[in-house]
Amino acid sequence: HYSYPTPHGPITICASERGVRAVAFGEVQLAGTRRPTELSNRCATELLEYFAGKRTAFDVPLDPEGTEFQKSVWEALSRVPFATSVTSGDIARDLGKPKSYRAVGAAVRENPLAVIVPDHRVVRRRRARAHPRGASAYGAGTRGSLTQRRSSRRATHRSARARFRKAGRVQPR
Repeated sequence: HYSYPTPHGPITICASERGVRAVAFGEVQLAGTRRPTELSNRCATELLEYFAGKRTAFDVPLDPEGTEFQKSVWEALSRVPFATSVTSGDIARDLGKPKSYRAVGAAVRENPLAVIVPDHRVVRRRRARAHPRGASAYGAGTRGSLTQRRSSRRATHRSARARFRKAGRVQPR
């Protein structure tokens, strides 16, 4: 595995002789020795082209670890066209297992190939605003997503304090 700088922060890529095994946001410890390979360099180049808007699909061979069901879900995700979104139910129907939408959602969250297998194109159903579901959707593990979550928690805490203060239950700071 090896970490590469990108406009969205470092991305760690793990590759075997057969294909790319994992792509993760941040400098992550993955299995194997820490050194670049020809395949990880090629994958990094394709990711940089994707982030620059010059690429909409990836050509690197893939070799993810997972169950047969997970691999079938990730293969179906790879077929989702650029700039479109689907639900877990759509993927389940595509696999011929329409009642397995929850298992599909779980497989999407376990996707080891962030961006390469576009889990960020899977959205929740029946929401006013569609939110991506995959592990890479919010940059899982990146400092930015943690900052956003902390800010959100602080805002929620401040609004709760304001309600209690208004009710006379909490002393102002």
